[in-house]
Amino acid sequence: MAANASWNDVVTTTLKHRSKEISDNVSDNNAVLKRLKARGKHKIIPGGETLVEELSYAEGRFTWYTGYGTIDVSPKEVFSAAEYDWKQAAAAVSMSGLEELKNDGPERVIGLLDGRIENAKTTMANKMSEAIYGDGTGDGGQQLGGLELLVAGTPTNTVGGISGNTWSFWQNYVYDFSALAITPSKTTIQAAMNQLWMNTRRGMDMIDLIIADNTYFDYYWQSLQAIQRVSTMSGDGAAGAGFTSLKFMNADVVLDGGYGGNAPAGMFGLNTKHLYLCTHTKRNFVPLDRRTTVNQDAFVELIAWAGNMTMSNRFLQGRIQP
Repeated sequence: MAANASWNDVVTTTLKHRSKEISDNVSDNNAVLKRLKARGKHKIIPGGETLVEELSYAEGRFTWYTGYGTIDVSPKEVFSAAEYDWKQAAAAVSMSGLEELKNDGPERVIGLLDGRIENAKTTMANKMSEAIYGDGTGDGGQQLGGLELLVAGTPTNTVGGISGNTWSFWQNYVYDFSALAITPSKTTIQAAMNQLWMNTRRGMDMIDLIIADNTYFDYYWQSLQAIQRVSTMSGDGAAGAGFTSLKFMNADVVLDGGYGGNAPAGMFGLNTKHLYLCTHTKRNFVPLDRRTTVNQDAFVELIAWAGNMTMSNRFLQGRIQP
């Protein structure tokens, strides 16, 4: 049992006070999450068996007619829903009884906690960023379903319980350099981006964020030559302060690579109007009750999150791959 059980309140209060800071740190660390947050696409959900996104996959009845001509009023199924499972994650902040004794007093305990909470913040931000670009198979399938799942290189996969192989409306666009026998370079990247942009546009509904790894960001950057314009994204339309970006049509082209970056090779063209991060109200990077180990003089506090990435329109998303 821990040396001083009363310090549980000190630890818990400190973590609760910093829970929003931890949440903000996670979203600010990733360009996709930053954009979703800016557009109000981070949904706080009170519960439910699954996360459900309603979607319209077909047009309704419409008839041109003259005078007493017949109008087609027969019912037609035009709505469906994609269902996503809840995913859970936690980071641990631990302390031994000996550490409590050596750091006697609330102020000193908080001082010791600061470094460990900072480590937990960084760990959660990096692991969430890694998952955002993953396919959901990490950690034995317990990881959230990221962009490799939602905007897949082979878009006939199943997302949200709907098979892209069965339903063509549930396939994202893919520009595949290898399949087209084209070498990706600064001279070919803009043609690929043109196709990405045109094939994911529906009227005024179009991609607003292009995520690139180091190599493909550099291809595009070099292709701009003297007309290049670099900015640091900020404000409501931005992926987030600190992310270097270029522009392509109306979309921000963001480098989310860099040292240790998780963005896979190529580019994702995202219409974030139809992309969400869903988080449970009771697991929004909050501390859980203190856990005391049975056979150790130590305790651990967990900073927990639960939710998933979801999508309500896959047809308007796309990617460029090697």
